[in-house]
Amino acid sequence: MIKVDKQEILLAETGRQLLESKTGEMEVIFHGRHHANVTLPKAAVRVLTDALAYISKGQDVIVRPLDEELSTQRAAEFLNVSRPFLIKILEGGEIPFRKVGKHRRVLLSDLQAFKLQIDEKRLEVLKELAAQAQEMGMGY
Repeated sequence: MIKVDKQEILLAETGRQLLESKTGEMEVIFHGRHHANVTLPKAAVRVLTDALAYISKGQDVIVRPLDEELSTQRAAEFLNVSRPFLIKILEGGEIPFRKVGKHRRVLLSDLQAFKLQIDEKRLEVLKELAAQAQEMGMGY
């Protein structure tokens, strides 16, 4: 994960704008010393553009392959939950995992799918609460 500061936010926005306006080959300067002509694949440009868009909004970024396996500690950090809570979820069968010796490993893609499922449920509950508030004339 990459933490961002104010200077990086500004640089990210400038970089995002440049990447969106360019196609094909571009000159890259590494730390003000080295020059190189680089042709980036379209997929890499999309990833970089998306990452720069998030960074320009002050958001942290993580780039990992979806088939990467995470330890329970890293998986808990990804979901922003405690490790014991994650283990209960895993043992309850809500997220698939495999054991390597005594250790559990969880696919990032499975964590992402679980997170999306939880976010969808949360949104539904919020919609229901807002509808109830409307019915009760609470002004929401």
